[in-house]
Amino acid sequence: MSLNDPIDPVLAPATAAAPVRETEPKAQAIGGLPSRFSCFVTGTDTEIGKTLVSSAILHKLVAGGARACGMKPIAAGAEMRDGELHNEDADMLIEAGNVHLPADLTTPYMLRAAAAPHIAAALEGVAIQPVPIIAAYAEIAAASDAVVVEGVGGFRVPLSDDFDTADLAAQLNLPVILVVGLRLGCISHSLLTIEAIVARNLVLAGWVVNEIDPDMQFADENVEALLQRIPAPLLGRVPFMNNPTAAKAAEYIDLDGLPGWPPARD
Repeated sequence: MSLNDPIDPVLAPATAAAPVRETEPKAQAIGGLPSRFSCFVTGTDTEIGKTLVSSAILHKLVAGGARACGMKPIAAGAEMRDGELHNEDADMLIEAGNVHLPADLTTPYMLRAAAAPHIAAALEGVAIQPVPIIAAYAEIAAASDAVVVEGVGGFRVPLSDDFDTADLAAQLNLPVILVVGLRLGCISHSLLTIEAIVARNLVLAGWVVNEIDPDMQFADENVEALLQRIPAPLLGRVPFMNNPTAAKAAEYIDLDGLPGWPPARD
């Protein structure tokens, strides 16, 4: 399936020859940066495997010889270790990548409370704003061949009174990869999320199924229903794993058809 269909906004053009998007992807216009692979990973909800899939993408990039860096712009639930704040998701992205930059770049907003970001930020007297995130992304992109930006929670999580994760995705303007947590209700959650992505003129580059409920009935039928309704490629189906790792999850994901995906290096 092509990602350059000029009619369907989900598959909005992403190449230099396309009439709407002049670069691949358009997000690189943020700092006039050269074309690199970048994506924004979002999910149908919280705790559905965004970090696992983001780390798997980074693992595949590194295995292919790319200089890859993960970015978790906002992370809540951080703990102090060895004199520094750490977040499990942010640490997993760092481990999966091979470009290691200061934490205030890869996670500009590291928040202590394990709560919705706008609540955690308010508890610390912090205002989450897009400019520091966009500036940090530009620095990361300049130092890397590829950047994987992981959102927080679902696609429309409030970050402040007038700014949410959908606004952040629109500001970055990266191709979006949707992680579908395979559980009861995922069909509606997926389609509503895609409507929100399309409404912001973002490219839905593809979607990944993550089997989070090993006892889910009619799992295959749910996936088939989504295949019939999502006009973007299924990039993989990650099975339920008791001890998931980026390397294991990467075995079930095929990203070669994504716009800008770097060719493997010898």
